[in-house]
This record gives sequence, C-alpha cells and structure tokens, in this order.
Amino acid sequence: MSEDRREHPSKTADDRDSLTAFLDYQRATLAMKCEGLAGDQLRRKAVPTSGLSLLGLVRHAAEVERSWFQMVMGGKPVSAVWPRSDGGFGEWRVDGADVDEAFALWREACEASRAVASTFRSLDESVEFRDETISLRYVLTHMIEEYARHNGHADLLREAIDGRVGE
Repeated sequence: MSEDRREHPSKTADDRDSLTAFLDYQRATLAMKCEGLAGDQLRRKAVPTSGLSLLGLVRHAAEVERSWFQMVMGGKPVSAVWPRSDGGFGEWRVDGADVDEAFALWREACEASRAVASTFRSLDESVEFRDETISLRYVLTHMIEEYARHNGHADLLREAIDGRVGE
C-alpha cells in the first residue's frame, strides 16, 4: 500500500467534528485497503470460509451509506442498487461486478451522506423512522462502528490477497 494519506481526526475537536472526522477516517481506510489492486483481486474471496471480498465491502458500504443517511435521516425513498437474490444481499455477489461503478457509487453515497448530515443543526436532532426516533449522533456512531468492523475484514482480505498488512 502507498503512504498513509488519510486525514487523522483531531484530538481536541468537539463532538460533531470528532464523529464526522472519525467516519471520514474509516471511509479513507477502506479506500486505502483497496488501493493498487486489480479488479480480479478486489473481487477475490480471499478467505476460503467466507464469501467476503474487498469489492463486496465497498458495495456494502455504499448500500449502508445510502440506507442510513439518505433513507433514514434524509427521508428519501431508496432501493438497493444491488438487490437481494437467493436470500442474500446483492452487494456481496461480485463475480463480474463493475469495479469503477462500485467505487463511483460508494463515493457518491459518501458525498450524499455528508450533505444530509450537514442539514442537521445538532447531533441530537432526530428523525422518526419506522416507529423509532433516531438521532444524527446515533447514525454517525453506528457508521463508524460499521466501517471499523468491516475494515478489520478488509485487513485480513488484503493480507490474504497480496501479503500487505497494517495501515
């Protein structure tokens, strides 16, 4: 992997700036884990017992960004880009998947997420979704957790693909 170009979160930021910076840091970590790999490597299910691939993680991140920010927080009807089939999420089915399309959709989803988040005055501002009250604070925190968990998967996948480890 190339040098670490991620913007590291401030150690003195307020809550909102800290949460958004950590989320962007996690997004950048996923991008970094995929950097420099060819399409077949990104599609590779590199751990024999798992159907996970780096491209599947990118596609999943796009779907999760769209769901939480555009649909839940933004109130926009959103349907899956890669619909379910055979009882599973479509984003994980990457055989023949278009790498450029996946990364473009993910980047667009991240930008749209930032735009939605910016419309909220405070972290405690909330929306009603499916009979639940959900705050911006919850969504930002959940998204950091989502990326951090999957970035652990990305670490293992990348190491299995080309031996590269670390951040």
